[in-house]
Amino acid sequence: MEQTVVKASSNRKLGSATSRRLRREGQLPGVLYGLGKDPVNVQVTYTELRDALKTDAGLNTVFHLSVDGVDDLVLVKEVQRHPVRREVIHVDFLRIDATQTLSVDIPIHMVGEAEEALNAGLLVDQILFSLTVECSPTAIPDSLEADISILTGDRNVMVGDIKLPAGVVTSVDPEDPVVSTVVPRALVEEVVEGEEVEGEEAVAEGEGEESAEGDDAGDGGGDQE
Repeated sequence: MEQTVVKASSNRKLGSATSRRLRREGQLPGVLYGLGKDPVNVQVTYTELRDALKTDAGLNTVFHLSVDGVDDLVLVKEVQRHPVRREVIHVDFLRIDATQTLSVDIPIHMVGEAEEALNAGLLVDQILFSLTVECSPTAIPDSLEADISILTGDRNVMVGDIKLPAGVVTSVDPEDPVVSTVVPRALVEEVVEGEEVEGEEAVAEGEGEESAEGDDAGDGGGDQE
């Protein structure tokens, strides 16, 4: 399978001032590591890297990083963003071996219609948005699907319900919930109010019975006289 090649340079100097200058020039500082080799500080052209990741796999895209003419098969391991502006400020590249299994996080998308749950007035709540799987670099799925048509008030979508492609496994507990149902707040308040009204009616009935018993007792006393 042919992969995209992104060119990089290893001659960048360290320091926040240098990193800011690189970003102003359209370059992105980063580090390359993995497979027991020494880490290398690199810089890449931001637009070139962005275009390389414009695939259905997104950050799980496997590509070649050519550092000073030496190619490595890599995966973006981590992207750091500015806490306020949210712009990318640093990227970590992980060397990978095409013949070895690696661990990656795959996004989970909901599919289907939760008709039974919705007809019961319940809301659909996605709890798990990505699943950590193990597979070869050539078998990384773009995404996984959670079929919410099985949702009911008593039935959640669990990790074990997600169908994994051939060659893909996960060590996550199959009983971990992925999507569940939630009772709307308005419905909860309605039920609580209904219970309060029933409670008040029961108390009122009890008071009425006590009053009636008291009247009967009084009448009885009068007869005895």
